[in-house]
Amino acid sequence: MDTENLIAHARARFDHATAKRVLREKYEAKMIFAHDGGMWRAGPELINILATVPPGDVVLLDLYETPVQVKPEELRSMAMQRWQEQMNAWLAEHNKLSKKR
Repeated sequence: MDTENLIAHARARFDHATAKRVLREKYEAKMIFAHDGGMWRAGPELINILATVPPGDVVLLDLYETPVQVKPEELRSMAMQRWQEQMNAWLAEHNKLSKKR
């Protein structure tokens, strides 16, 4: 392999890593949503917390450490929906990115 091929290969690997990081940041930002006066990040952590709290209103800290009274069933449903939508879209874009490589 000559130097030009090595440089091209290194650039392609760097570009791919950068594109993956940008894709991650894009979809992590899309996981944030508002509900009951609070801002929440959909994800396994929130979904699991909501699955373990008893039924009825509970007080949780949102992204900005503000206590918010929520109905865990509603918030969990919204978080699950947002999480699944964004993860499916992320996977589709990741697969396209992988094919370009």
